Amino acid sequence: MTLHFYFARRFLFTFLGVLTAFAAVLTLIDLVEHIRRFDGDQVMFVEILSLTLLNTPAGLYRILPLVVILSTLALFLSLARSSELVVTRAAGRSALRSVAAPAIVALLFGAVAVVVMNPIVAATTQRYETLTETYRGEDPEVLSISREGLWLRQGGAEGQTVIRASRSNLDGTELGDVSFLGFGPGGVPDWRVEAERARLTEGAWELTNAKRWNFGEGANPEAEATVEGAMRLPSNLTEDQIRDSFGTPSAVPIWDLPSFIRQLENAGFAARRHRVWLQMELATPLLLSAMVVVAAAFTLRHTRFGRTGIMALMALLMAFTLYFIRNFAQVLGENGQIPIMLAAWGPPVATLLLPLGLLLHLEDG
Repeated sequence: MTLHFYFARRFLFTFLGVLTAFAAVLTLIDLVEHIRRFDGDQVMFVEILSLTLLNTPAGLYRILPLVVILSTLALFLSLARSSELVVTRAAGRSALRSVAAPAIVALLFGAVAVVVMNPIVAATTQRYETLTETYRGEDPEVLSISREGLWLRQGGAEGQTVIRASRSNLDGTELGDVSFLGFGPGGVPDWRVEAERARLTEGAWELTNAKRWNFGEGANPEAEATVEGAMRLPSNLTEDQIRDSFGTPSAVPIWDLPSFIRQLENAGFAARRHRVWLQMELATPLLLSAMVVVAAAFTLRHTRFGRTGIMALMALLMAFTLYFIRNFAQVLGENGQIPIMLAAWGPPVATLLLPLGLLLHLEDG
């Protein structure tokens, strides 16, 4: 048990060191990129630095598998050079028992990352996108989902229009039980339209069975309301804008993701992409633990056997290949080519079993 704690402690310190190094490098690279990006936009350095710090957690979260495998390589190569692995094997410890402690540490850290780091990354990502749009003078998101349905926003020279609908098609271009509320330049409501259906065309919404109320000074909205079987309202929205407003599933905290998925489906949108992401996040601890086994399969040998650099390179190549397969499976899952559970859990399980089989083969022939 003491030896397990020793390996676990060594792996944890190595992992934290590698993670700190990557955090520093990513921060510097991101800072330079943001200075170049906002050059001439009259954004102060303090604001650029805040954007960089908000964007760094997301970058670190994406490369956690790489950090884990580099930490494992550094750990076992260090143990091999100091002959600690030789002593461990001579004491009767098998290779699997030597890998167990680092793998469990990686599994636990993966669980902590999903439970704690994921909501932090989602919050910083949302704040980063909001500040970026503000500094660049861009319009914020045009769509949001709530229990009351979906909400859209469009702007123009005459003011802003807020749109609420109870249901929608998959891309948000056809709305049901929809209401439009128009605001003038002063932020005061000018008019309201309710319709049975609304369909987005080029430059306008085409409404069916619509009723319009005007809120001008001294007007009687209900008495002067008009009902039309077909009506057109100008719009600067496009299908791409609505689709992009969903953002990425990573911008939703994992604790809120199940309810967000239900709200999407209740509003009529497809939530398969978010379901795949949820399952992939749940499989992250297994993936990180599997990366430890990948690195260990190539480095649990004494350095006197030589070819240490080649073995470390082979471990990295295998890890990158399996990680690419994981991303490819994610795409197939989002497109409905393979089941969601297979897309999310298949690659981590394969990442664990393949090096485990190689490790057993090298140990027992």
